[in-house]
Amino acid sequence: MTATTQAPRAAAPWHLWVVGVVSLLWNAFGGYDYTMSQLGGGEAYLRSMKLSDAQIAALHALPVWMTSDWAIGVWGSVLGSILLLARIRWAAQAFAVSLAALLISICYYHLTANGEVIAPPPVMSAVLVAACAFFLWYAWAMGKRGVLR
Repeated sequence: MTATTQAPRAAAPWHLWVVGVVSLLWNAFGGYDYTMSQLGGGEAYLRSMKLSDAQIAALHALPVWMTSDWAIGVWGSVLGSILLLARIRWAAQAFAVSLAALLISICYYHLTANGEVIAPPPVMSAVLVAACAFFLWYAWAMGKRGVLR
């Protein structure tokens, strides 16, 4: 019987904790927003976020697959952040799934009539994609360096 030994995990650089905490805070707001929009505060929450009647109606009219896509994107990023802080290599895959879901939702919002009503401004869409892509790249890079296992 041959014993397999795994190389020791590389020490976590200081920036892992900074990026991990920023990632968790950034993505936790998305989780909060999703929860409040879907389960918690309902219409009162949406009005507190300054959404118009048309935007609230469009949000309630989202197809089930879009609400599911939103959930996958949001909770995939939250999971990616937690995995990054736990130094588990699956963080990159979680961020990749989240980024794919985000791109699907952006296409829906910017290409459909219902989506146009609730679509974020293109600059905000770009910021969301850039943040998610950065977290994905960072998790991948830390995995390649042996920081994540």
